[in-house]
Amino acid sequence: MGDQGLPMATAIAEAGFPLHVWACSPASLDGLGKVPHQRHDTLGELAAACENIICLCVRTDDDVLELAGQLLDGLRPGTVVVNHDTGLPGNAVRLTELCAKGDVAVLDAPVSGGRPAAQECRLTTMVGGPQSEAERCTPVFQSFSRHVVHLGEAGAGQTAKLFNNALLMMNQAAIAEIVELAVELQLDLGRLVEVLKLGSAASAALSLLNTMVRPDNVAHVSGVEALDMELFAQAVRDAGVDSTAVTEGGLAGAHGLTQLLHRLNA
Repeated sequence: MGDQGLPMATAIAEAGFPLHVWACSPASLDGLGKVPHQRHDTLGELAAACENIICLCVRTDDDVLELAGQLLDGLRPGTVVVNHDTGLPGNAVRLTELCAKGDVAVLDAPVSGGRPAAQECRLTTMVGGPQSEAERCTPVFQSFSRHVVHLGEAGAGQTAKLFNNALLMMNQAAIAEIVELAVELQLDLGRLVEVLKLGSAASAALSLLNTMVRPDNVAHVSGVEALDMELFAQAVRDAGVDSTAVTEGGLAGAHGLTQLLHRLNA
């Protein structure tokens, strides 16, 4: 029930779906307020209560695999486990193989848009896994998403999310280079950025600066982005492809984010 998980769960309940919840930190469930939901004290209780879909919103692949292992004994055959975490495509395949032992299907369905998009039910959900199960879960995904796209078999959603993140960070690196040139030319950065947002140079990377990415959270965002680029590099490396140039560009964007925001706010 973090920045995205809480508004996603809220949207699911408000769309009329019966919502059952469990959290690693039970206090986080208080954020659901008066939204109709049933709390469960253990994963076993949650598994027993859910006949259709279990959605996981946790931090890492290790967390996902650990929770799935604990859930599996109590899940009914035919249930779908959906992983909304950003992780490795290879771990999506491992999760699929693990759950298949209990006749439980799996979708990797990472989301993009951040907390504002989650609160406004306009996330983009990138889905990997069986087409039939993706179609079955789409009405739930649509409760918190503006776009739901099925991209292929297990791991395809994770691959798309990692490419999405890599391109965002490469765009940040390009913006930083332009800003440094503008500083040397003594341009008004505030006006320059505003006009760039209005022209063909407009991008999500540009619009997020000083909105979602702010001085109070930029260090955290930078660190998360760097970790995402490491996942990207490992995923591409596992596929036997050289991604050196893209990885270096993405890491430059992640590591330079704090300096970029400092320039814009000087």
